[in-house]
Amino acid sequence: MSAEALKSELPDANDGIVAPLCARLNAFAYRTIATRAGTVGYRSTANADDGRIAVVMLHGIGSGAASWLAQFEAAGLDVALYAWDAPGYGQTSNVSDAEPHAVAYADALEAWLDALGLDRVALVGHSLGAIMATKFASRAPQRVRGLFLCSPAGGYGKADPAVRVSKRDSRLAMLDKLGPAGMARERSDNLVAPNAAELPRAWVKWNMSRVLPAGYRQATHLLSNGDVAGELAQYVAANAGPVAVAVGAQDGITTPAACQVIADVAGVPLQIIDGAGHASYIETPDVLNAALAAWLDRVAAGGR
Repeated sequence: MSAEALKSELPDANDGIVAPLCARLNAFAYRTIATRAGTVGYRSTANADDGRIAVVMLHGIGSGAASWLAQFEAAGLDVALYAWDAPGYGQTSNVSDAEPHAVAYADALEAWLDALGLDRVALVGHSLGAIMATKFASRAPQRVRGLFLCSPAGGYGKADPAVRVSKRDSRLAMLDKLGPAGMARERSDNLVAPNAAELPRAWVKWNMSRVLPAGYRQATHLLSNGDVAGELAQYVAANAGPVAVAVGAQDGITTPAACQVIADVAGVPLQIIDGAGHASYIETPDVLNAALAAWLDRVAAGGR
C-alpha cells in the first residue's frame, strides 16, 4: 500500500473542550492514497500486514473520518478499522457528477478498497453512510462480510418527487445561508440528545464545521437519490453476511420508527440505544461499541 501520512490537523487548538480530542486523534494519522477514482483521505488503526478483520466506517453528511475517534480507541474492537473522508470531504476528491447517485460513491469506495488491497470488509454506515454502504453491498455482496447500519438515512429515492425536491432544496438553502460554520453553530445540537454532555456536543459541532460546501452539496443530492431499503433487500437476498441496525432512542433525524423499517427489511431486531440521539457513536460510545463487538462476533463466525 502506498500512502502518505499528512501533517496532523489541530484546528481550535486553544479550545479547552475540543483540543484534547484533537490531540488524541493524532494517534491515528491522517493519510491519503491515490485511487483510480481520485484521492481518498482516511484514518486507520491497521498495522502493516494486518490479519484482523477489516472494518470500514462510513460517516454521515455533516461529519468526517475524525468523528469515529471513540471507535478508534475502543479496546474491545480487535479489528483493523478504516474510516474515510467521503468524496468531497477532507482531502478526498469529489465525485464527478454535480447531482450524484449512490453508484458514484460505491465506485469511489470500491476504488479505495482496491488501492488498500482489501478484498473483503465489514461495513459500518452512519446516517448518509448507510446509503453508500448498502449500495456497495448490493452490488458486490461477495466483498462485504456484514453490514452495521447506525441511524441509517433511508434516502428519498422512492419518495414522491415533490418531497424529494423539497427535502433537497431546503438543505441546500440552509448550506447557502449558513455555510459550514453556521450550520455547525445552529444545527449540530440536533444530532445529539437534549441532555447530551458538553463533550459530545462539541465534537459533533467541530466535525460539522469542517465540511466542504461542494462536497456537502453533492452529498445532499445523494441523500435525495438514495434508497437504503431497496439496496439492503438485495444484500440480504444474497445471504452474504450478518446485518445489524441501531438507533438512538432520542434520534430526531432518523427516528426509531424510520429505522424500524430498515431493520424489518433486514429481518433483524432494531437495537435502541438509550440516552442517545442521532450521533450515538459519539454520545454513548461504550454502548455502541458493545453492539459493534457483538455484530463483529457474528461476522467472524460467518453467520447471519
